[in-house]
Amino acid sequence: MANNAQLVSLGKPKKGGAIFRAPFGTTLPTSADAVLDEAFVCLGYVNEDGLINNNSASTDPIRAWGGDIVLLVDNEKEDTFALSLMESLNVDVLKAVYGDDNVSGTLDNGITIRANNTPAEASSWVIDMEMRNGTKKRIVIQNGIISELSEISYVDTEAIGYGVTINAMPGDSSFDYDTHKEYIKAA
Repeated sequence: MANNAQLVSLGKPKKGGAIFRAPFGTTLPTSADAVLDEAFVCLGYVNEDGLINNNSASTDPIRAWGGDIVLLVDNEKEDTFALSLMESLNVDVLKAVYGDDNVSGTLDNGITIRANNTPAEASSWVIDMEMRNGTKKRIVIQNGIISELSEISYVDTEAIGYGVTINAMPGDSSFDYDTHKEYIKAA
């Protein structure tokens, strides 16, 4: 097959929102253009670094006498997504970061955030992107937990951001036990 520059693309956020979160167990989309269940809420802007997926395996080599590697044993295969949510006044963002039960109120009436060591709960996540020539790409995570929150900077020269890492863990049998699925469809 010859090189084809028309197949080179980039991943821009879908206009109108790209990062969506819903309670674990919400009906998931099974295509790049399926309508999302109404339980999914948009988490708004993500900083210019975009989305980073680390989907790497770790193996240990088994060596034969003399040093040849004859077998690789899988140790782990971590699947994480890192991004920085920028809408620090969005209650849905705050609930994603601190936990649904740790955020109450509204912006108009006042928001209360409780920072504590309550274990994070699994959520379902959808990331929608627009690629070259209107091609749609959708990443679906059935069982994702925010496992890391970066330092939060409060300075007068930057937007407040919540840098999070989502660990995508194996889903249930309805998700084929996959950690995430990707759907791509031409316009």
